[in-house]
Amino acid sequence: MLHRILLALSFSLILFSCSKKDEIYKPSNKINPYELYKEALDAFDRNDYFYANKKFSEAELNFSDVELAAKSAIMASFSLYGINFYSEATENLDRFIKTYPSDKNLIYANYLQAIIYFEQMGDEKKDLKPLIQARQKIDLFIKKYPDSDYAIDLKFKKNLIQNQLAAKELFVAKHYIETQKWVPAINRLKIIVDEYEKTVFIEEALHRLVEVHYHLGLEGEAKKYAKILGYNYNSSEWFKRSYKILNKDYEFEKSSKKNKDKSFFKKIKKMIK
Repeated sequence: MLHRILLALSFSLILFSCSKKDEIYKPSNKINPYELYKEALDAFDRNDYFYANKKFSEAELNFSDVELAAKSAIMASFSLYGINFYSEATENLDRFIKTYPSDKNLIYANYLQAIIYFEQMGDEKKDLKPLIQARQKIDLFIKKYPDSDYAIDLKFKKNLIQNQLAAKELFVAKHYIETQKWVPAINRLKIIVDEYEKTVFIEEALHRLVEVHYHLGLEGEAKKYAKILGYNYNSSEWFKRSYKILNKDYEFEKSSKKNKDKSFFKKIKKMIK
């Protein structure tokens, strides 16, 4: 009985609420999205990116024009990037790409994502994951938009990433050498030779392979890597060091003349067989 009474009272309240619908459902004044966008842009120009992100996000929700909503969304993402909120910026960009797949700023959104990953890279002593992620993101962009202006910049950044990855491998290899873990050291150095031969660390990697193999008594392997180093980088300091390992009694003569230097290296290349 009590249940029925409560049910009746509830129904009466609903009816009463419906009679007051003019008060409850009175529409509020819609916020002008252009004013929100202007307010966001003013904050953005003052480098107040936190407030700018807030207002750009509000403007996106209030714009009925899809193009203007998309523009607000990309500006909100850039504002998050401006205050180094990388995770939030990446999430916003993911949402932008899914929500506005035909927008004219789609290329820029992908470019900004690649830049965010690039800027989170550490040095060779830190985690390798951000380096790998940055390279993957850049590779995807270059494959998708090879002829864009942004691709030129990202190709340059990819070279920097390659050097960072090679530096990481060399750092780990040298640690293994110091702890006399020869096999993992050789494996790390071979990665540089096979995958990062265009980086600035290739010469040292080849020298270390000469060094390690000679120490292990594998003189044939040591000479093989010394020969590669000699033919490709015959004027480098690393080649001199490798040659010294294989010819301990040899004393290098100091010479300021380039032609003598060239003839000298031509001569010793023949000796490494």
